[in-house]
Amino acid sequence: MLMRWKFCSSSIKKRSSAKDIMAGHDYDQEAQGHLMGQDSGNPSWKLSLPHVCVATMTSFLFGYHIGVVNEPLESISLDLGFGGNTLAEGLVVSMCLGGAFIGCLFSGWIADGIGRRRAFQLSALPMIIGASLSATATSLAMMLFGRFLVGTGMGLGPPVASLYVTEVSPPFVRGTYGSFIQIATCLGIIGALLIGIPVKEVGGWWRVCFWVSVVPAALLALCMEFCAESPHWLFKRGRLVEAEVEFERLLGASHVKSAISELSRSDRGEDVDTVRFSDLLYGRHFRVVFIGTTLFALQQLSGINAVFYFSSTVFRSAGVPSDFANIFVGLSNLSGSIIAMLLMDKLGRKVLLFGSFIGMAMAMCLQAVAASVHVLGTGALYLSVGGMLLFVLTFALGAGPVPGLLLPEIFPNKIRAKAMALCMSVHWVINFFVGLLFLRALELMGPQVLYTIFGTFCLIAAVFVRRNVVETKGKSLQEIEISLLQPDI
Repeated sequence: MLMRWKFCSSSIKKRSSAKDIMAGHDYDQEAQGHLMGQDSGNPSWKLSLPHVCVATMTSFLFGYHIGVVNEPLESISLDLGFGGNTLAEGLVVSMCLGGAFIGCLFSGWIADGIGRRRAFQLSALPMIIGASLSATATSLAMMLFGRFLVGTGMGLGPPVASLYVTEVSPPFVRGTYGSFIQIATCLGIIGALLIGIPVKEVGGWWRVCFWVSVVPAALLALCMEFCAESPHWLFKRGRLVEAEVEFERLLGASHVKSAISELSRSDRGEDVDTVRFSDLLYGRHFRVVFIGTTLFALQQLSGINAVFYFSSTVFRSAGVPSDFANIFVGLSNLSGSIIAMLLMDKLGRKVLLFGSFIGMAMAMCLQAVAASVHVLGTGALYLSVGGMLLFVLTFALGAGPVPGLLLPEIFPNKIRAKAMALCMSVHWVINFFVGLLFLRALELMGPQVLYTIFGTFCLIAAVFVRRNVVETKGKSLQEIEISLLQPDI
């Protein structure tokens, strides 16, 4: 590995030098010849698959840490001396989200500064240290600090995963591979729920739940050492020879020149180092950044993470054994994600996203009806459980996987990492307050009003998607960029 990097470092040049090299070799003409010849078909999906699978380990960790306190929360509160304090319980959940905001806020600059691979490895470090602290916690303060550290890794990992999967995947399977992120998240949530089952019978089992998460975090850091770096990032840094090497690993030798040529046409004259925060909010980039931030905000305001964080509490109040109910929630999430994976590159992103928000609104309507004083007995029970499972299923069909896939597709190469950081920071801010205030809001307003509010946001999201979201299935990143961001916009 060291020999490889020493060899590649000799080829590092400034961006202008890379463009001069490409001009000298007449990449455009060679690429046209290849497109008319041997590489006219799609590249093999098998080449990029191992790299995508390793990257989605960070999504597994994301899902695991979302669900790890769901079942053990009551035991944690009793062992650490804050039992019955709903605000403290909310902090155990939300402190992780506060750390995630910090990690996410800087994720774009980190991913652009040290590369996607090193950013993955960096994200694993606080998740290992933080989980170890939480597992050995003897006080609320120690638990909160450990959760905060875990959160910084959670905040850094998912935006980089979305970037990486989008940049290393061939266009014809990019939607399918993007769905792997959501599936890995589902598996992480299910894993946390399964591991948490013995928590009521085995004293201190919640500590084991935290220790388990150290293993996949360490594997992520190790396996990423053998994965390809994003050729898009290498090209932005002017490291053309290395970009060619990675394109060959990911797409095959016959597709290298056409990939470099297409990348150069959309990226000509751009300089990633000149991107300022204000560039994301004004001028020709405002439209795509507005779409991205609004999509993530509406995704969280739909109430989905309140379901994941506090499903045990909600099911217990409905008289349903929480361990069985939570497993069904995880299976509904996984089933919807698998269906979305099969349909993503057939129906397209927009159709799945619109249908998903409509289905979520209907599910929240069932939840609100179940919470009504006019519905009693087994009818309320079936509506409550059925509504929650339907909500999770329809979320996984579109609102879950699509935003993380769609936004790296519509963001130009110049701003992609930093724009993703901004959009997901909005996601984490709203996620934080939902996690912190959900139980208190449930006490003050009651479930009927709260579920009605969530359902209303789902309908607003459906209207927004219908009016603003563009379809990207089957298009290369450069085709999407050119169509959305003409110079005169």
